[in-house]
Amino acid sequence: MLRSDPAAISSAEFFDRARARLRFDVPAGLSDPSLIPASGDQGTDRMLEILAREQPIRPAAVLVAVVEHPQPTVLLTQRAAHLNDHAGQISFPGGKIDATDTSPLDTALREAEEEIGLQREFVDPVGYLDLYGTSFGFRILPTVARVRPGFKLRINQSEVDDAFEVPLAFLMNPANHQMHSKEFRGMERSYYAMPFEDRYIWGATAGILRVLYERICLP
Repeated sequence: MLRSDPAAISSAEFFDRARARLRFDVPAGLSDPSLIPASGDQGTDRMLEILAREQPIRPAAVLVAVVEHPQPTVLLTQRAAHLNDHAGQISFPGGKIDATDTSPLDTALREAEEEIGLQREFVDPVGYLDLYGTSFGFRILPTVARVRPGFKLRINQSEVDDAFEVPLAFLMNPANHQMHSKEFRGMERSYYAMPFEDRYIWGATAGILRVLYERICLP
């Protein structure tokens, strides 16, 4: 039965479910353009098919850092306003997979340390979520991780303007998952938005959080 109050999930319950349901198997679609990540939205899936034919795919990894407070939070960043791509948007720590990275997990941990100074000793990786495709050609593999409180961040102002935490209870409550849409080459595609206080969480970040909800919070 679906929880009547998904906001009440505790840290222990969340991480128990995550460990039981997630693995570190790297999906072939991360680097194979012929394998299109399924979004559940017909317009978005068609968009990803078009993009895979027209431009090289861009493998990337992000860290879904769930901080183990009594009421857990998710650590997010606000991208620097001067960046060429996604300036000012809310995102997870992460970026493109470099040839020197040993795995997508290594990418996520490296980027989190470079962008916001999150030290690896505080991070306990749990597993990968489903592969997520974007309209910019990125194939994003999110790594869910348990983060021990007590870390001190060092913001890299060349990449990030701010880092902040949002209650997991808010993000995992489907009542806060707004559905928006826009046109892409004559096709309607939908995307999630989860506004929180003065932060507008949307696009790939909100979409990955929705996947997290579906994988961990649903029975």
